[in-house]
Amino acid sequence: MKISILTLFCEMFEGYFNTSIAKRAIENGHLDVETVDIRAFSTDKHKKTDDYPFGGGAGLVMTSQPIFDAMTHVQKNNSNAKVIYLSPQGVTLDYKIARELAQEEGLILLCGHYEGVDQRVIDELCDMELSIGDYVLTGGEIPAMALVDTMMRFIPGVVGNEDVHVDESFEDGMLEYPQYTRPADFRGNKVPEVLLSGHHKKIQEWRRKKQLEKTQKVRPDLISDTRTKDKKLKS
Repeated sequence: MKISILTLFCEMFEGYFNTSIAKRAIENGHLDVETVDIRAFSTDKHKKTDDYPFGGGAGLVMTSQPIFDAMTHVQKNNSNAKVIYLSPQGVTLDYKIARELAQEEGLILLCGHYEGVDQRVIDELCDMELSIGDYVLTGGEIPAMALVDTMMRFIPGVVGNEDVHVDESFEDGMLEYPQYTRPADFRGNKVPEVLLSGHHKKIQEWRRKKQLEKTQKVRPDLISDTRTKDKKLKS
């Protein structure tokens, strides 16, 4: 997948794309990532990329010209890409959206800053506005990294274990069950006996029960009426 990121702060991505799974995904050819400095496309003699909003108000708005020109530049080599503007006003990123976007041939991620971008950029250039939650950050760079990070798990070859999604949080509308590893007894806190039993059916039943308990306690909104209609947790 080809990912082009339009930003005023390319340096913010250097650590992320040179670390861990993201780095390996690029090295192994599963991801082709470029960061593009919007400021480099400004025709203003001072390379300004923002101005005061019409109608008044606090803060500055990113201007159209450098964004339009930067977009034209990246679309030459990423012509079939879906354009996403990272914005607190967008639809909230979730498991389903991440999976769908991972199937795209390419993506162009626009990172806003200040009070956002001129509305004409959104109207004419963007296919989608995407948020990572009901809060406001200082820019779209962190949301862009979050989007790439969650999408990578759905790109074949990026994560070694192809069964990584099985029973994972949100895969079937539930949160994940608790996980344990060695030692079986750590400072008197022991791993549940069922996980040491080797009885696969009982382990599956325990995990499902714990999934339901966790989801009902933390995210009851995830459990639909049809899913829980005939299911009751055992005390």
